Amino acid sequence: MRLGTAGGGRGWTTGVLAVCLLTALAAPAAAQPAVPAHYVALGDSYTAGPGIPSQTPDSGGCGRSNHNYPHLVADALAPGRFTDVSCGSATTAHMTTPQPLPGGLTNGPQFDALTSDVDLVTLGIGGNDVGFGEIIVTCVRLGLLLPVGAPCRHHYTRHGDELGARIDATAPKVAAVLAAIRERAPAARILVVGYPVILPAAGPGCWPVMPIAVGDVAWLRGMEGRLNAMLAAEAGAAGATFVDTYASSVGHDVCRLPGRKWIEGLVPTAPASPVHPNARGMANSAQQVLAALS
Repeated sequence: MRLGTAGGGRGWTTGVLAVCLLTALAAPAAAQPAVPAHYVALGDSYTAGPGIPSQTPDSGGCGRSNHNYPHLVADALAPGRFTDVSCGSATTAHMTTPQPLPGGLTNGPQFDALTSDVDLVTLGIGGNDVGFGEIIVTCVRLGLLLPVGAPCRHHYTRHGDELGARIDATAPKVAAVLAAIRERAPAARILVVGYPVILPAAGPGCWPVMPIAVGDVAWLRGMEGRLNAMLAAEAGAAGATFVDTYASSVGHDVCRLPGRKWIEGLVPTAPASPVHPNARGMANSAQQVLAALS
């Protein structure tokens, strides 16, 4: 998932990490997960963290941040080896095929990072297979024209449940990805990381801050729920662990004030791409991954 990037300062990120550290110190002690020999992170921009300081020198057009959740998890676990090949706009197809990037660059198949010594894999994928970026652009465009009603829902249901069909069509692709991870890294524990809350978990939204028509908010919320439910089902069927980042992020959606929101809106108020997690959102995703490993 990727719409664009926004710059930012290291001081802001340092402050966020200090708050997260104080919170962790105040929390009850939890069982420590085992130290992996080799941790590999696969996924799209909700894994990569475009716009979040600081972008890694090797990320090219992928927008990988050294404060995305894979890096935070790796910092906490201190694995023998850590490889992050997540990339903005990636789909399930880019697990096994090269991904063209802006400027004539290419990100190699993400599965190239998988070897027999890998014993931990996190995977965040599926949103771009469903068409997240296109859906947001379409719903915003229609919402600006018709703020009342449900123009986007009408657009995507004129000929049936188009988005539901896309989610259903993505399920076997995710299943194939999980099976291929198991084949390439048979000893790996696999975690499928879901998508965090984007729009408010209740209510009509916050037009025009996030110009989604009032009647479309609940419908889009339901579609994200269906996507996460599909990912959870495929993870379970493959013997993988599903990491729910949605429930823990309720109350931190795009409509919240700066400092409270974990997902930025169309005009970011903290360093991150539009409609993507900021550093606080990534810290929460990392916390949920670590809790799943405990």
